[in-house]
Formats: sequence, C-alpha cells, structure tokens
Amino acid sequence: MENDLWSRTLPDDDGLYAALLSREAAYDGRVFVAVRSTRIFCRLSCPAPKPLRRNCRFHATVAACLAEGCRPCRRCNPLGEVAPAHAALLEALRDDPGRRWSEADLVARGHDPSTLRRAFRRQFGATFLELARQARLAQGARHLEQGGAVIAAQLEAGFDSGSGFRAAFQRLTGHPPAALGGPASLRTAFLTTPLGDMITVCDDRAVFLLEFAGRKALPREMRALSRAAKGRIGLGRTAMTDRLETALARYFAGECADFALPLAPLGTPFQKEVWAALRRLPVGATTTYGRLAAGLGRPEAVRAVAAANGANPLAILVPCHRVIGADGALTGYGGGLWRKDSLIALERRIAAAGAGGGESLDGASVSA
Repeated sequence: MENDLWSRTLPDDDGLYAALLSREAAYDGRVFVAVRSTRIFCRLSCPAPKPLRRNCRFHATVAACLAEGCRPCRRCNPLGEVAPAHAALLEALRDDPGRRWSEADLVARGHDPSTLRRAFRRQFGATFLELARQARLAQGARHLEQGGAVIAAQLEAGFDSGSGFRAAFQRLTGHPPAALGGPASLRTAFLTTPLGDMITVCDDRAVFLLEFAGRKALPREMRALSRAAKGRIGLGRTAMTDRLETALARYFAGECADFALPLAPLGTPFQKEVWAALRRLPVGATTTYGRLAAGLGRPEAVRAVAAANGANPLAILVPCHRVIGADGALTGYGGGLWRKDSLIALERRIAAAGAGGGESLDGASVSA
C-alpha cells in the first residue's frame, strides 16, 4: 500500500490478501488489488477466482493500478469509486494509449477543460492531457529503444507530424530523438512503475539519472548529462538498466529498499555530500532541511541543503522524498506531493517488515 493517509489503519499486504480471499467489502474504495498475471485490477470484494499471492500488488488509488498497465475488472467495476466521467476517460486512455487527445475531445465528451484539469491534478498529480501525452511519448520511446526508426516511433506514439513528436520528445528528455540514436556510452530507457513512467540513464557500470517523466527539471538534467558525456548518449538498455528495473520492482512490491547499485550523479562536491547524507537515512525515517544541515556540521546552510535536495537527479535511489517540513507537513517534491506521500508510506511498511537500508553514495565518474 502506498497512500499513508489510508494505510495507517490497514493491515499489511498479507492481511490484505486474506481480505481478498474472504471478499471483504469493508475495504472497497480504500484498497485495490493489481494482478500481474492478468493485468487486471479489482476491489477486494471481487467475486472472480482469486489470484496467487505472488501476483498481487495492493494500491490505495486507481491511478497506481493504471500506472502498472492494469485494466479495470468488468465484474467488480473498481472504477465505480471514481467519478463516472473521469472513469470513462481513464478507461479510454488505458484502451488506446496512443490516441492524441485535445481539449476539443474533452469538450465533446461534456467536460469543462479547466474543471477537469483541477480535478485530475488534485487526484493524480497531472492533468488528463498530461497523462495522455506521457503515455504516447513512452510508447514511442520504447519503439526507439528497440531500434525502430523515428518515423515509426512517431506513428506508434500517435503523432500526426514528425516535428510535433520531435518537439514533445525534446521537451521531455532535453534531446530530439535522432540525437539519441547510434553508438553511445550512456543509454536512456523508460521504466514503468506503480507511480508512473520513469526515465533512466545508465551505462554498463552505474546509474546516472532516474526521474519521473513529468519532472520539469528532466530536460535540463538530460542536457547536462549529454554535455558531460560529450554527446555519447543514446536510447536503449544496458545490464545496469535491467538491474535497476529489478530493484525497483522489489521496492514497489515492499520487499526491499536497499538499492545496492553503483550511482554516478552529476553534481558539485557539496551536492554529493548532501545526497550521501540522504542515503544514510534509515528506511521509513524522515528528516528536515535543518536537521540535515546540522548533521553535516553546517547548521547555517539550510538553504544550500534545500537547493541540493531539489537538484537530486536520482529519484528514489537518493531519497530526497524523505525530507519534510519542520512542522511535519509534506514539502515540495519534483515528482508531485502525491508521489512523495506514497513513497514515504511504502517505506514505512518496508521498515516495519525489517527489509532494506541505506548505503553510501557511489562516486563513479560520468566520463568513464
């Protein structure tokens, strides 16, 4: 479970699986189960035959289930907990992720675009059109990762024009797609997680970047990496990409938060000092900028610590989401506060199970 506001009073995943087996309706609307083997998500009270425990992942929101690539069950109708008009849009996006949506399409369906923007951003951390655009770009990028031509990726992503696809891709990654082709020492890939698509840059030895696809700083970070690597950056996967994907799957399954991966983020010595301190925080713990600065022996450097925290290019791996306000409230997070809340809650559950811990920041060189 990833939503702290709901998970505080809920059993762990084994308890939720027991509730699924007994079809307890008390959790309807509070918990959903995403089934890996069938790519379907359900209420716990669903009358359908029950999946094996290893195929189940429990989530507090419909959005998290959709992000896993799961479709709503037609027997128990889990989308009934979402406003019917919004549920219809989510179903349409899941059925046709390559469709090019516009505000005119939304108006034709009876929606007021400004009201819909606010509603989706409040519940999912992104507007419906942003979710649709990310789905299309991810679809096209995966085609490019597999060696496809730009024009084929453009069509796969549902873009009518090559210029539109190239511009959208460049806004997302900081590079036009053609610039990421050919031989390269660094490789860019899209990874699917329960909290949405992430973009990673790896070589065979280390992870250089991991960000949620909607983060505004991503294009700037990609350009900086490209400069540091003298343009040797392309699309595709490495052995390290596969290791990272496996580690993230275990993390989101609540099995382990110990990312034993070599990391090579670009940053100043001070930024790397802050990021190393973040990785030493115990799983399930949180801190403040003031306590982080004091722990580094620089109590006067609160603003500099906050800036370094915000410049972190390795989401989750360097857990900047563990920094909260001095009053205990959630503070800004580039991936969205709803994701920050989800990550903190997930790690509390991992800590309660005694799985995973922090480690020192690896100092690998980007130019290697």
